[in-house]
Amino acid sequence: MKLVIAIVNNDDSRILLDRLTRAGFSATVTTSAGAYTHLSSATIFCGVEDNDVAEVLRIVRESCTSRVQYVTPLPPVMEPGEMHIPTPVEKHVGGAAIFVVDVAHFEKI
Repeated sequence: MKLVIAIVNNDDSRILLDRLTRAGFSATVTTSAGAYTHLSSATIFCGVEDNDVAEVLRIVRESCTSRVQYVTPLPPVMEPGEMHIPTPVEKHVGGAAIFVVDVAHFEKI
């Protein structure tokens, strides 16, 4: 058995969860945010049999496409009286960071 951990853009998480469910896989999701741009992301955990890993990876690749988005980073810490006009920066979002790890024991209660 394997545990597939996919960190994806929050906008892609609902599509991914829907496609995994329709394919018969169950998954758990947690949310987080990036440090620099504070873009929201989701971490999806999906426990699968070894022979199903390729199918899950295919679904993740099809559901989480990379794209460009303009975001405004947080302003730096400034002294009173200073002024900072934030400039949007180009950020590649989407895609996925995927980890596949062995599971020594699984139990569903």
